[in-house]
Parts: sequence; C-alpha cells; structure tokens
Amino acid sequence: MWVIKLGGSLIGSSELTSWLDILARFSHGKVIIVPGGGIFADAVRQAQKLTQLNDQAAHKMAVLAMNQYGELIASLNPVIVKAASELEIAERGFQHRAIVWLPSQMVSADEAIPANWDVTSDSLAAWLAVKLNAEHLVLVKSADLSQYLKPNALYFNHLSCDGLSRPIGLQTLINNGLVDSSLKAFVTDQHFSTWVINKHAYKAFEEGIDTDKLSAAALLVNAID
Repeated sequence: MWVIKLGGSLIGSSELTSWLDILARFSHGKVIIVPGGGIFADAVRQAQKLTQLNDQAAHKMAVLAMNQYGELIASLNPVIVKAASELEIAERGFQHRAIVWLPSQMVSADEAIPANWDVTSDSLAAWLAVKLNAEHLVLVKSADLSQYLKPNALYFNHLSCDGLSRPIGLQTLINNGLVDSSLKAFVTDQHFSTWVINKHAYKAFEEGIDTDKLSAAALLVNAID
C-alpha cells in the first residue's frame, strides 16, 4: 500500500490532471490519494483572522477543507472513488479501485491528533500511512526540490542521474517550510519510507507505479538528521 498526498498547490494545474490520470490507471486498489487543503484551507485561515475562531475549530474546518479537495479530485476523474473510513478503503481496495481519502470522519474520531495548524495534510497523510501499514508515504509538492539538495543538486533533475534518490533530512524540509513541523512525530520510527517529489515528476510513472521509479524520481526523507 502507498499513501500519496497531492498538495493543495496543484489545484488548477495540468500536473494535477496528469497525476490523477496515472493514479486512476495504475493504483489497482494499492494507492490511497490524500488531498491537501489548498485554497479551501486558505479560506479557513482567512476566516480565523476575521473572527475569534479558535485553533480547535479551525483545525476541524481545515480537515473538512481536505474533504472538499477530495470531492474535487473525484469529480475531475470519475474512475477515482471516495473513501471515508478504513472499511471503505478496504472495500475499494478489494475492488482494485483508485481511491481518494476523505479524512474528516477518521481524524475527528482520534482525539490524540493535535488540533492546531502544526498538523497539516502532510502529517495526516503520515497518520493514515501508519493506520494502513503502508509501504511508502509520498508527498507531492509544487516546490522546486533541487534547491534543497545544494551542493548536490546535480543529482536531482526529476530523474536522478545515478538512478538512486539522495536522502534529505526531514528537519531541513521543516526549516524551509516544505512540510509541517509535526511531521517528524508521525514518521519517526515508522515502518514506511517517506518521500517528497516534485509535481512534474509524474512523468516517471507514465508506464506504471513501482519502487524503482519512485527511488529514481523522488527524494527519500531521512527522519533522523
């Protein structure tokens, strides 16, 4: 099982359409798409600025914003089906369907998840990866990831020159605002591997999704710097 989070920054882009087409064709029930928050979560942030909305309520609304993005994903590609619970995920998986997760039901049921802006869709994707005993967690970003590899940037050009991903420290990603600050607590000492990948790298998976293609196109995240 792979958990692939599609960042909210992909909304309205041709890359989002391409990712959805690939995942719809090759998921076979073994990939769960986690939607980011994007413009829907930005609306919650704006509402909090304009009102006395507390962080707990804002967190619930931001998770519902992920639901909205999930609904958008399902509408953009009718092959992709929605799932809001572990049972629904399992059923869609048995049916070999492409699945997008609507997180609000499962997240609201776990009071151990901090209800604040430090926990974004990155951390919730990792939380789901733990739940599902996933093999890989993949975070798709719009940022140019080559800048995070200096002085080794020559090894990253969507497809690595040597075919192997160069690990990048999680704290480096946190310090540069690429992932949320709570992600470390969700991925440290877990059985799955964590990767970050640029939105343009969907091209690596046009003939199928496998670990070799992932290691060539994505950056492996080292949770222990």
